Amino acid sequence: MKRTLTTVIVTLGAALALALGAAAVVVMGGLYDIGAVTQHTQVVYTLLETTMKHSVRMRAADIEAPPATPGSIDRGAAVYRDHCVQCHGGPGVAPGAVGMSMQPLPGPLLDAARRWHERELYWITRHGIRMSGMPAWALRLSEEDTWAVVHFIGRMPQMSPAEYRRWTEAAPQAHHVSGGSPATEPAQPPQEMAQLALRQYACVACHIIPGLTGSQTHVGPSLEGLARRKLIAGRLPNTADNLVRWIRAPQSIKPGNAMPDLAVTEEHARLMADYLSTLH
Repeated sequence: MKRTLTTVIVTLGAALALALGAAAVVVMGGLYDIGAVTQHTQVVYTLLETTMKHSVRMRAADIEAPPATPGSIDRGAAVYRDHCVQCHGGPGVAPGAVGMSMQPLPGPLLDAARRWHERELYWITRHGIRMSGMPAWALRLSEEDTWAVVHFIGRMPQMSPAEYRRWTEAAPQAHHVSGGSPATEPAQPPQEMAQLALRQYACVACHIIPGLTGSQTHVGPSLEGLARRKLIAGRLPNTADNLVRWIRAPQSIKPGNAMPDLAVTEEHARLMADYLSTLH
């Protein structure tokens, strides 16, 4: 019995070592083609899609959807026109060049309401889908706009191309920043919200920020130890208010520097500043 157990352990260890070795060869040898002109194998595609479906359904299970109203459909038409159609298309409308060039291809939403519950479409819209190109709109769309676009998507299976055009052409300009009523899911702790804001405003694209994953970039300085610095951008005393000012309007404080104005809201800048002030 002891010899059998030893044999099993040795066999499993050898199999694991072989699998890790094969994975290392694929990764370090550059054997896996990550280009977007090459499609996933059907096995990989099915695995990713199945994982996504079950993940969304588990996380959205306790969300309660508000009822749709004529006003929310109007509002949702504007959001869909301004933010969604370029990747997903609409009734009688093709996706834009960006959407058609992505891999995996963003699916049409004409039948989304038949495949997903409203609470699940809400969760996907707010949180996005990692490694798919689907962005998270939690910091870009208000709660009302998020539910509005979900309600509009729910109407699309019954829309003709002409009806879709009427809805979207008559719709007002969509909203672009978070606000309005509280989210219909539990609020995240301030630290997590700050990390989300730092990701959603692409701060990690240029800076190394402790606590957030990203490339070891050198476009902007590392923000490690920011709380110990006496000056911000070499000009402003390092206070919370000045850090908020810098985050929101770097070009007005130091014209010509590489950091762009990102249209960060006051609320989000405060979250970022509070988090960055803990980096000693």
